[in-house]
Amino acid sequence: MAADSVVKVLFEHEGVFIHPGSEDEGSEQDLLISGSLRIVDKDAEIMVEYRPVDDAVDPSNMLCAGKDSSSVMEWNQCSGEKSQQQLLETQLSYETEWDMINAVSFRKKPCTNGESSLNHSHERSRWALTFSVSDLRSITVKEEGWTFLVFRLKELSTSLPALHFHQGGSTEFLDSLRRFALLSEAPDDETCLLVSTPNKALSQSFENLLDDNNFGLVHQKFRKDPYVTTLGGFSKVTNYIYDAFRGTEEQHQRPPEEVADLLGEVIPGLEINQQEEPGFEVITRIDLGPRPQVTRREPLSPDDWTKHQDPEGRMSDVTHLKRVIFKGGLCHAVRKEAWKFLLGYFPWESTLEERKVLQRSKTDEYFRMKLQWKSVSEEQERRNSRLRDYRSLIEKDVNRTDRTNRFYEGIDNPGLVLLHDILMTYCMYDFDLGYVQGMSDLLSPILYVMENEVDAFWCFVSFMDQMHHNFEEQMQGMKTQLIQLGTLLRLLDLSFWNYLESQDSGYLYFCFRWLLIRFKRELSFQDVLRLWEVMWTGLPCQNFHLLVCCAILDSEKQKIMEENYGFNEILKHINELSMKLDIEEILQKAEGISLQIQSCKDLPHSISIILGFDAQVCGSDLTDSGPPPPSRPAQRPDACSNGHLRETSSHKSCKVAFIS
Repeated sequence: MAADSVVKVLFEHEGVFIHPGSEDEGSEQDLLISGSLRIVDKDAEIMVEYRPVDDAVDPSNMLCAGKDSSSVMEWNQCSGEKSQQQLLETQLSYETEWDMINAVSFRKKPCTNGESSLNHSHERSRWALTFSVSDLRSITVKEEGWTFLVFRLKELSTSLPALHFHQGGSTEFLDSLRRFALLSEAPDDETCLLVSTPNKALSQSFENLLDDNNFGLVHQKFRKDPYVTTLGGFSKVTNYIYDAFRGTEEQHQRPPEEVADLLGEVIPGLEINQQEEPGFEVITRIDLGPRPQVTRREPLSPDDWTKHQDPEGRMSDVTHLKRVIFKGGLCHAVRKEAWKFLLGYFPWESTLEERKVLQRSKTDEYFRMKLQWKSVSEEQERRNSRLRDYRSLIEKDVNRTDRTNRFYEGIDNPGLVLLHDILMTYCMYDFDLGYVQGMSDLLSPILYVMENEVDAFWCFVSFMDQMHHNFEEQMQGMKTQLIQLGTLLRLLDLSFWNYLESQDSGYLYFCFRWLLIRFKRELSFQDVLRLWEVMWTGLPCQNFHLLVCCAILDSEKQKIMEENYGFNEILKHINELSMKLDIEEILQKAEGISLQIQSCKDLPHSISIILGFDAQVCGSDLTDSGPPPPSRPAQRPDACSNGHLRETSSHKSCKVAFIS
């Protein structure tokens, strides 16, 4: 006997109607079928279900708004009962239009005998609907004083009965559906939403990763497209790559080129046909010349930081100060104050007194927002699915974020409480984005450095202003960065790029997690602090984090090509670099790459746009930074190695074609 199906309700809304009279001439013209609409996960398949409730609705038994719209008239015309008119002295609203909306409710339609009851039961079961989201072709959204949706399946030429949302809820239903399918407006009909879902086998393999407690990148907004989310799950590549992309046990393992095609569905828009796409800048192989040798320096000390403050507390010679921070980072004792400037929480030109006033104002603003979610009752939260989902995700993520760090380890750690409260308050600050998984990774180092709830929140807000596009629903920021990274790699080493292309790895999906949370899972906690603070300086160029990616790949390309790694081996190798990278070597090489590119006389204009060379003078200015702290070899110090990154990526998708 087969095991019972596991059904998980993901969305449910009652008060959805079918109008049989408009669908079938044989049905009662006055009958409305009231029912419940659900989205459920049934044995890992997303289904849409409509189930009529026990009692059909007869419009003759509605509660209708009185002519003065301030009271409701009930008309009862049921046989066997005395006809009566009852005035309900219920003031529903101060506004007439809200009276009309709120004054609609329904009575049970009476049944005179058993036969009638059976007929109604048959009528209800006739209108029950169940279909898989993967079988859905389109949804037409129409307005008729209320919203109704018309579903069309791939295998049927006719439409399913329209579902009418007399009492609202259509927007919430579509929002929930977007978690599992891509809804895009039809080019020739703005009322029609075309539905597309990725390959089911690939989707299921990805979904299996979501359940792993060690996998922390899945977030709610990404779950509108869960197949994208799990790209962060390449932390599981070691055991995953040979299982996730194979077919059934009876089938052979998918060839790498087919796996690459499946991954191509994950982020639509990355595949660029360089031969057919118009507007490409065709570039011959470019000799960039030798790569300059650069050195790193010691971290900025508290004394050096103090020397850059005038008597009123203003920071002086900020340009030189940023150069020093870029070249060596900050000692940990300086970070708590310096990060507030680097992130833009404190203006560089502000006085000490002005910063105290700002902090008082920001403290009041923070606790006003915190009170908003703290004052929501359990009863209110039961009716707010979005807040419930945010809270659930945050609680789950907080309990597994940096728990090996002493600041967050142990049970009932106050650091975890602060992490939770700041993320919940951010949902009040940015209602549109709310919370998405991965954001706890970005907050954790900031809270660790600030050791203050309010300061950590506003620094996190500033960081999220830079990173916001990584977490948006359409993921345009991630698409743009992957395309830009490919453009840079083609410039730096065309032979390596061609090798990646030959192994179906040109989409650079193995860099996805690097970009999404700025190497947070690739480096030790202290190295993350160092990297982020260096990148927050905005030096030596725009999108420096892309050059950090190039520097890592530059160090690994020889092994990848000499060992003739294929698609799977490349993913596995890159994944296994986690916690083995030397941040000082990476920063040294990335800076050298920046200087090498900038020194090129025939640099393609599109590269200049990506790195911002047209807008600022970078790279060589770093060598003219006044009296520097002592130079040191490119080795990672055990002390004073905390950091953060500044990300000002261009949103322009630069298209370059390279030919040998």
